[in-house]
Amino acid sequence: MSSFDERARDWDTPERRARSNVVAEAIRASVTLEPTMRAIDIGAGTGLLGLMLAGDVGEMVLAEPSEGMLEVVREKLAAGGPPNVSAVRFDLLSDSPPGDAYDLAVSLLVLHHLADTGAALSAIRELLRPGGRIALADLDAEDGSFHDPGAEGIHHLGFERRALAQMARAAGFANVETRTATEIERQGRRYPVLLLLARRP
Repeated sequence: MSSFDERARDWDTPERRARSNVVAEAIRASVTLEPTMRAIDIGAGTGLLGLMLAGDVGEMVLAEPSEGMLEVVREKLAAGGPPNVSAVRFDLLSDSPPGDAYDLAVSLLVLHHLADTGAALSAIRELLRPGGRIALADLDAEDGSFHDPGAEGIHHLGFERRALAQMARAAGFANVETRTATEIERQGRRYPVLLLLARRP
């Protein structure tokens, strides 16, 4: 069992709910969302971000590799979740794309958990139809103090914005830009969260 499976039941803290809401607002301010859009939330966890954006798009797929997280998502949907939302088990770097091409891919604090950022961005590009957009939120480069000692699956201590934008261009994206989505305050320190925006040509 992964640490994410074990933590799934306690994942939806007030802090994470608030963070997801702020990032959802940043995405709305950066991308024109349409009721015809098919969107995917990559590494959706318990669906916090995707569910907050579900009312802005036609279809939202919550894609998550952790069975524990998916169990929580499915309970939410069964208890009266939006009818345009579905949940699928999906590992970005090893599974085939779930369903047809997407108009939008979003994520929140997922990229730093993936060892090969370039491969991850290329895989996300393959999920999109031509003209499809990404809005991926993750940590700015930090000194390693953000996560608790012994935290599992941390492959990057955030990202330097220019380098991440260059990786997105190398993965085949156009109109690449970064902006600040929010900040996370932890133990008296503030950690900026970037939003990577781009389009598949």
